[in-house]
Amino acid sequence: MFSLTRVCNISRFTPQIKNVCLNSSRNLQKLALRPNSNPVWKRQTLINNIKVKNLFRGTGTVAVRLSSNVSPKGQKAVGYWLLTCSGMVFVAVVLGGVTRLTESGLSMVTWKLLGEKMPRTEKEWEDEFHQYQQFPEFQIKNKDMTLSEFKFIWHMEYGHRQWGRCIGAAFLIPAAYFWARGRFKPGMKPRILAFGSLIGAQGLMGWYMVKSGLEDRFHGECDVPRVSQYRLASHLTMAFGLYTLFLWSALDHLIPAQSIQISSQTALKASRKFRMLAHTCKGMVFLTAVSGAFVAGLDAGLVYNSFPKMADKWIPDDILAYTPKISNFTENPTTVQFDHRVMGTTTLALISALWLISRRRTLPPRAYTAASAFAVMAWMQVGLGITTLLTYVPTAIAASHQSGSLALLSTAIWLSHELKKLPK
Repeated sequence: MFSLTRVCNISRFTPQIKNVCLNSSRNLQKLALRPNSNPVWKRQTLINNIKVKNLFRGTGTVAVRLSSNVSPKGQKAVGYWLLTCSGMVFVAVVLGGVTRLTESGLSMVTWKLLGEKMPRTEKEWEDEFHQYQQFPEFQIKNKDMTLSEFKFIWHMEYGHRQWGRCIGAAFLIPAAYFWARGRFKPGMKPRILAFGSLIGAQGLMGWYMVKSGLEDRFHGECDVPRVSQYRLASHLTMAFGLYTLFLWSALDHLIPAQSIQISSQTALKASRKFRMLAHTCKGMVFLTAVSGAFVAGLDAGLVYNSFPKMADKWIPDDILAYTPKISNFTENPTTVQFDHRVMGTTTLALISALWLISRRRTLPPRAYTAASAFAVMAWMQVGLGITTLLTYVPTAIAASHQSGSLALLSTAIWLSHELKKLPK
């Protein structure tokens, strides 16, 4: 549980610093030779010795430190908690996709930090329905909706919101406990603060997104009340970012990256280039998923339901129909779908090449398995995407496609994590 880090030439130090350093070294040696000594004495000795770290900054540091004061069991507990949080974020993304596909997201027209009260009586349901009737989605699109139909979409949105609050509780309560008990490794506390901030920001972004669909801005004959595709993409991007950080940190605790020795400089350079390619593929997966949010936000999956061509053309005529031209990339359903197709097929090609190259590189043992899983998941995801398009976006297949994007990102994270300890 302890180690002597770099011991410098102490002859340059003052007698006081010399004595502290030498006494600390002797005490640690005694501790190593006395495995059955008094636990209280052990703990106090370790506490005293830890205080000599960084005694003299500038002429060389004498540092006596613990390699870790967190037990393996404690690290596992933190790891399983982080993995649970990442799994809950995964479910939240799936629920969000189903909520959008069932057009339930605008059914709740108010937001409260600690949660909205669920209607219990028929009168309360009628009052809730009356509130919904004051907003554009009902007035333009759902004029014939019954109370029973409203209850369904309301429950969908309610479940999504409550699940988000459950994530907050599942994170905050254990985080406070682990922090108080000193279970976090060095460097984890800033991550914990970042996680908490992201969870809070994600909830606020969710309501900010919903508000865009409740605004009185739908006046054209072809206007369809929907949330802003920009806010939807931001909401999904934050969810993917939070999931990535949770999963990466969980892997740090549960299956730390393996170290390997590569004697050949040529082989080492090739392995490092492979790692760069793995990170590039991971970034492409992330960007393709974000482009998918624009497809969802504009219902772009309902135009040009053919593959590989779009209406018998490789490049459709209306791809740059909007003015200014730059707006086509985020507001024109045709262009948004075209971009998503191109990014998806490009990402698939890169991942396939990555898998082929991995067979010829010296990598940690688990990295080969991760590369294969990454490639298999990429082909499955593209297959789901094409099926979603050709079948006119049925809820079940479209939800599977959105879930698949997160599963694909998971394998990308796993692979890049396995490569983090390549020799320098």
